[in-house]
Amino acid sequence: MKNNDKTNVMRVLDGKKIPYESHTYEPDPTMSGEQIAGILGENPDHVFKTLVTQGKSGGYYVFVVPVQSELDLKKAAKAAGEKAVNMIKQKELLPLTGYVHGGCSPIGMKKQFPTFIHETAKQYDKIFVSAGKVGFQIELSPQDLLSVIRCEFADIAEGKE
Repeated sequence: MKNNDKTNVMRVLDGKKIPYESHTYEPDPTMSGEQIAGILGENPDHVFKTLVTQGKSGGYYVFVVPVQSELDLKKAAKAAGEKAVNMIKQKELLPLTGYVHGGCSPIGMKKQFPTFIHETAKQYDKIFVSAGKVGFQIELSPQDLLSVIRCEFADIAEGKE
């Protein structure tokens, strides 16, 4: 991959000498996370989406959950030490994180927010997260992800697990 084809997330990982594989697909705004997993030929349990919330205190929190699951807001609030958390509005995502909806990555945000990854990620050698641009995914070990961003594993998802 040429350097100008790399996303900021890939440049961050390269700079920290973290191994990863990049994957691309033709983006379609109607595509679900499960469909993206299918295009990648991967189990949806290994493909994670990045969600940004705001706590009752006003602080922001990032949660990374499997694409076929939903964020459990009560569990998320507990993990963050908040009374409650709510999803931010889509129009707030770009100014806050530097990423657009469908291309939000836990790596390389404008500011590092407390980040929580669903505990099932620990079961896998590799997981997929957005590479910071719609149509781009990166595959890396959960432990490497922990070494790049300050985050922790937590039980934060509901739904099919």
